[in-house]
Amino acid sequence: MKHHIRLFICIIGMLLSAINIQAANDYKETPEYLALRDSMHHAFNDGDSARFFYHVKALQDYLLDKDDLRAYYTQRCNEIVFLLNRQSIIEAYKLATVLSQELLQRKLDKEMYMAYNMMGHIYNYSGNLENAKECFKRVLSLMEKSGYEESMAPIYMNLVNVEMSQNHSDEAMRLLNKALEIAAKASPQRLFDIETRRTLLYYNLDDINKFNEGYQTYKEGIKKGFSSVHGRELEVYYTAEQGRIDEAVNIAMNELGSTERYEAIIKIYERAGLWQKAFEYLKLENEASDSINTIILSNSMQGIQDEMRIHEADRKASRYFILGLLAVVILLTLLLTAMFYIYYTRRRHMRQLERAYQHALESDKMKAAFIQNVSHQLRTPLNIINGYAQVLSSPDFEFSASERKEIAHTMMKNTDIITSLVNETLELSSMETGVIAEKKDKVQLHSLIGDEIHTLQQLSDNTVQMNYHSTLAPDYELMTSELLLRRIIDTLIDNAIKNTPQGSITVRTSVADDVLTISVEDTGTGIPKGQEEHIFERFFKLDDFKTGLGLGLPLCRALCRRLEGNVVLDKSYPGPGARFVVTLPL
Repeated sequence: MKHHIRLFICIIGMLLSAINIQAANDYKETPEYLALRDSMHHAFNDGDSARFFYHVKALQDYLLDKDDLRAYYTQRCNEIVFLLNRQSIIEAYKLATVLSQELLQRKLDKEMYMAYNMMGHIYNYSGNLENAKECFKRVLSLMEKSGYEESMAPIYMNLVNVEMSQNHSDEAMRLLNKALEIAAKASPQRLFDIETRRTLLYYNLDDINKFNEGYQTYKEGIKKGFSSVHGRELEVYYTAEQGRIDEAVNIAMNELGSTERYEAIIKIYERAGLWQKAFEYLKLENEASDSINTIILSNSMQGIQDEMRIHEADRKASRYFILGLLAVVILLTLLLTAMFYIYYTRRRHMRQLERAYQHALESDKMKAAFIQNVSHQLRTPLNIINGYAQVLSSPDFEFSASERKEIAHTMMKNTDIITSLVNETLELSSMETGVIAEKKDKVQLHSLIGDEIHTLQQLSDNTVQMNYHSTLAPDYELMTSELLLRRIIDTLIDNAIKNTPQGSITVRTSVADDVLTISVEDTGTGIPKGQEEHIFERFFKLDDFKTGLGLGLPLCRALCRRLEGNVVLDKSYPGPGARFVVTLPL
């Protein structure tokens, strides 16, 4: 969520300039147009939603009447930005979707960059930085193709902010230099602000000589009447470099935004070697970030609730879906809170403060990765369920009994996917306790494996042949935990089915030196070289388009270790496909 205040200032500047770079139109000098435009600007800056939506609608009607579609859709983008500033992610996403559809329907190919730009900001605000970068790069490509070079510099600055959020300073510097190159040719009025941003980046790169040179250039520009949104932050770092640490911290607290101030203070204390104070402000930054995330989550959930309540009168059963969805979100929130609490409780026992500080940074990255993985995997089935609910409640559609049955089946299937993702997450958390399981069940091995193969064969598309070979006696039995052993076999066979579109899956069992060996081999896509151990890491997926959170194999290993065994990938397996080997001491 860093740099959002700065980011939205850049967005507003781009959007407002988009109107000014239109071909000269007589109406833009009329008192009527200027009054409409200024009323919208004042309401936008005041954050008054009632006034803003009234005035922006009046301005849009006026622009449509003048047949200025580019200016009209620029105001549509202003609506989305306004909603993002109010942290209404769901509503902003809906308007961005409608904007994209209208631009496609009207075949306004040259203006499609607006839709991608808005989606980039929505992704960035939601923490999905990779998708945000892809959208901004698409915007640059469309702008260059359409000849909108004068508006490209702010998009490069958006990419710079995303790269800095990921600590990619070298790539951020490359993009900044590109923005300067374009601004020098097409929009020189942006040069001073971009150069000031580059001076800040020199500070992040510990290039203090260039930082000081950039600061002097900035001060000379101020004397000439220039201004930059990055000026106060630059003053903070320069004051700190002069050794006036307390003064720099006071300036940051009084004049920078909530997220920017903590980031700046942490950097100041880090460079000064004041690790304890840096650690204290890191905790404050995390608390501020969590507060923002909570507001976003709350607003998003409110949007979902409002949508579902529209259909509640006609679809009474949808109430149970809303309650279930709320329960899932609350459960995930409690899980994240518990993980966060456990993390910091353990760190209290760390003796070296600098080591504790580094662990806190790592925990923040893991939390962000967890949220992104869960939100990405939940979004698709939730959208499917929500879409079918809207279709069923619409009076414009009539469905046969078979169509309703198919729709209900699809909604139930996606509900099961959501439930499975949550259960898998909770199960892995409960299994990583390090407690050895009790082996008090007498298990008939062949019968157990046969049951699992039969069950999973029914769930597959029946294009994959499943085989079972064993060197053990038909009535072979062992003492173990039947629940854990069944879950291990189920996970490995299910993993093989997901990665084997055609061919065969073979389960083999044998015993040697009081160790039971169970192998599951397939003729599927296999494991790329170098990824042999990464596949056992939580949330790691070779194919992001397959369902699941990437917890299957980590869960399988945790289960094996509770039975004092292990599971590994057989690197000697010639392929095609892969072979996983489970070893359990008897």
